[in-house]
Amino acid sequence: MTELSGERLRTSKKGMWGWALYDWANSPYTTVIITFVFGTYFAKGIVGDEVRGQELWGYAASIAGLIVAIGSPVLGAIADAGGPRKPWLAVFTALCIIGSGMLWYAEPDPGFAHWAMFWVIISTVGFEFGIVFNNAMLPDLVAEERLGRWSGWAWGLGYLGGLSAMIIALLGFVQAETPLFGLDKENLEHIRVVGPLVAIWFLAFVWPMFMWTPDKEKSSAGLGEKVSTGFRQLGQTLKSLRHHRNVLRFLIARMIYADGLATMFAFGGIYAAGTFGMELTEVITFGIILNVTAGVGAICFAWIDDWIGSKPTIIISLVGLITTAFGVIIVEDVSWFWVWGSLLGIFVGPSQAASRSLMARLAPAGHSTEFFGLYALTGKATAFLGPFLVAIVTASMDSQRWGLAVVLAFFIVGLGLLMTVRAPHSSGDAT
Repeated sequence: MTELSGERLRTSKKGMWGWALYDWANSPYTTVIITFVFGTYFAKGIVGDEVRGQELWGYAASIAGLIVAIGSPVLGAIADAGGPRKPWLAVFTALCIIGSGMLWYAEPDPGFAHWAMFWVIISTVGFEFGIVFNNAMLPDLVAEERLGRWSGWAWGLGYLGGLSAMIIALLGFVQAETPLFGLDKENLEHIRVVGPLVAIWFLAFVWPMFMWTPDKEKSSAGLGEKVSTGFRQLGQTLKSLRHHRNVLRFLIARMIYADGLATMFAFGGIYAAGTFGMELTEVITFGIILNVTAGVGAICFAWIDDWIGSKPTIIISLVGLITTAFGVIIVEDVSWFWVWGSLLGIFVGPSQAASRSLMARLAPAGHSTEFFGLYALTGKATAFLGPFLVAIVTASMDSQRWGLAVVLAFFIVGLGLLMTVRAPHSSGDAT
């Protein structure tokens, strides 16, 4: 049961858990496909050369990031003009599910590299656009003083979802002597199946959000009117950013450090396999450990966010990311890579969850989707740049280690810019 209080929907805990379960449903995409399993398979199984594979993977991530950067603020403005977010969520969720499922056909042959890149781009666009609308629902559903914990709990659920899917992939298919459904190991079907696995997982667990979580009322405006209103509203929002300089500073800071995170996710598995010679099963095991530490970090920091504030939580997380990422990049012994990589996970979740709650606190009332569209824009405006720089540096230096070192610069610059942001003291303090 819900009630409307001002512009905020009050919803039951069941409705909130439905919203949070979207993170559980979609997180295996980044964990299994982007970071640990399919990305590694792409470089080693399809391309057959880890350095060249990292380069091509970087180009695919760059293209997807550019599409999301251009489209997110426009879609957010149109959605705010048009009312409910769930129809948009349904479309982009379906796009991610279809794209993931099509990766089954990416056979272990260099001739399938472009096929795999195409469907990774499609599914990533669906995944990222879906997040825009799911994030934007949060400030309408829960009181401001609980934004941090619900954002953190959802991120924690996401890591648990990614962890669970990874375990199923490892034990049921990748490492199984006889994979489920009699899949052909010689043709690497037991690896390629992770695409359909993620698609089925997403479809199976996304329904509570659609069934339980309330949404805004339908608008009587037609699609053409919504589009024109959305574009007009986006223009007004962009102009008004000069009156929301504090929000703008946060968006720019987040643009930089989020690119570092996205780049690290995109190349983590490829880096582990190429630099330390880790087999796919070892990469997946590392991914499981990383998801455990990331989930613990997100859940524990959820209360810290509401206690000391979103900005201090992000600062702590970025300092932790800089320290641990530096350790991951400089170590040459695989044992120390496991140590630093596991510690890194603790700070990944809080940096993302607290950024979402800070945006929810800063967004002007009635414009949450629009500002979360800008939030997605700043998360993706330079998202093509990080993977592109990794690709360029990797190719020029012929070194994965030098290529991945790019992420440190993004974390450091983002932290410096974040220090200029004034933390909100009330729901109206967004300037």
